[in-house]
Amino acid sequence: MIRKIGILCSGGDSPGMNAAIRAVTRIALISGIEVVGIKDGYKGLLGQKFITYDRSSVSEILSQGGTKLGSARLPEFKNEETQLEAVRILNENKIDGLVVIGGDGSYRGAAALSKQGIACIALPGTIDNDIAGTDYTIGFDTALHTVVDCIDKLRDTSSSHHRCSVVEVMGNRCGDLAIYAGICCGAEVVVTPETGYNEEEILDKLHYLENSGKNHAIVIVSEKITDVFALADKINKYTDFAGRATVLGHIQRGGSPTPFDRFLASRMGEKAIDLLIEGVSGHCVGIIDNEITSMPISEALQKAKKPRRHLYKLFERLV
Repeated sequence: MIRKIGILCSGGDSPGMNAAIRAVTRIALISGIEVVGIKDGYKGLLGQKFITYDRSSVSEILSQGGTKLGSARLPEFKNEETQLEAVRILNENKIDGLVVIGGDGSYRGAAALSKQGIACIALPGTIDNDIAGTDYTIGFDTALHTVVDCIDKLRDTSSSHHRCSVVEVMGNRCGDLAIYAGICCGAEVVVTPETGYNEEEILDKLHYLENSGKNHAIVIVSEKITDVFALADKINKYTDFAGRATVLGHIQRGGSPTPFDRFLASRMGEKAIDLLIEGVSGHCVGIIDNEITSMPISEALQKAKKPRRHLYKLFERLV
């Protein structure tokens, strides 16, 4: 029986993490479970940066971006020695359950602790939407809204100056932010891990658009695929467009979470506590076809995130 749980956020922050923290805390408390907030992820766990939570501890955080608990990366948590030290600390503090909010690295930590006897449930908190076992991650929708807003503004100025704006967005292993934004913003070119990078093809397409009377263009590129500034220079050199590169960077992580992310995080937080009460451990929560579900973390980590081929087909038909 679960009597006391900890909550932590690990890896990169994402909008909606606070909504998840709030839901986990309040659902746990009304279920008779004590709650401890753990500052700064697994690093804070090892440093015993614990805060006892009550209902008021999570008041007025639903609309706040980032994470009230803070987050950090701890590569050393891969080591069994470090994991065993975490287990010792949790047992010493009579914390018999843990809810971890984060990406795949956070999932691996939760899976490891679960194998060591700590009841763990993981929630998908990442703007990249790159975790298998869920259609959407907490923070993706908010990040998409930010990207769309920025690209809409860039299009306004691009159309005034015969420009081609090359925009780098996050998602180095998953192109969801880029392809969703491409469809929503009417981009002319989208480059993601799923499409691959063909510079000649991009330049040819821009030539074709020019000849068709297009006076501006938007190229969206997932991070770490190519140097967007170098690509903008080549667009300057080999086309009549004025190439300009913009890296949106960490602005995509910020901002108040959208209603969708608040709702999603609240539903997932509730599910996490329900699973712990049912005696389930080593699972991650997801949303599939609008149903909140769960699966073993090991299964989610083994699965590759399926490319959304229907979206790429739609994009090509819309350009």
